[in-house]
Amino acid sequence: MRRMQLIEILDLTWFPGSFRDATTDTLQFILNLGNFYKPIVPRLHRALEDARTRRVLDLCSGGGGPWLRLYRVFEEEENFPLAICLTDKYPNLGAFHHAQAASRNKINFHADPVDATQIPDELEGFRTLFTSFHHFPPQEARAILQNAVDTQQGIGVFEVARRHPLTIFFVLLLPVVAFVLAPFVRPFRWFRVVWTLIPVIPFVLLFDGIVSCLRTYSPQELGELTEGLSGNIYQWVAGCERAGLLPISITYLIGYPNRKQGSASRK
Repeated sequence: MRRMQLIEILDLTWFPGSFRDATTDTLQFILNLGNFYKPIVPRLHRALEDARTRRVLDLCSGGGGPWLRLYRVFEEEENFPLAICLTDKYPNLGAFHHAQAASRNKINFHADPVDATQIPDELEGFRTLFTSFHHFPPQEARAILQNAVDTQQGIGVFEVARRHPLTIFFVLLLPVVAFVLAPFVRPFRWFRVVWTLIPVIPFVLLFDGIVSCLRTYSPQELGELTEGLSGNIYQWVAGCERAGLLPISITYLIGYPNRKQGSASRK
């Protein structure tokens, strides 16, 4: 199954921001409830240590990304506290403020829009993209990686979506899960509950979820995106990590300045 460059509803500039925020709130609540990204913590921890930083710049954060769960894992289980900054091209400020308050300022945010292909110079840190890299066609995806190389910043790409029938099957359950969890999503908004019942938000989650699976890069394709990047030698690693008890995997690409002599490696 080849990657398809399709369009998601949340990518459309005319899609109302209130609906976009309500949808990303629901998606991030589901991902955080399942703590799907916890299995990548040891690998990301090693990369942050090798990159010699505890600053994380999260790109395309949507409703806050998985950091409300992951920051606690890094702090309590890994004994490796982080300073995290959330950013997005369409900032969900309500979700960002909620993440900041719930984390007691361990998670902060940049309020202005941030295009992942053009990071402002003042925003530094190991860059992370969760459930978002598939939005970018190869040329823009390479530009994101090249910018990290040019600025000597580490970068980690993590995707729970995959071009796999089992993953698509789980996506088909999203509307039901969204309906059941609607009253519990925080910050609570009647707007979100109403449009879940109607049900606009479940439809967007279903449509975009299937398209996301079809758009997601495989580990081999992620490795190919790193080939020929100019700049200093980088350490790149791409692969899949089993996502806890569920029979699905997290696809990842991690890169950071290689402080060892020799050419960059992939495994």
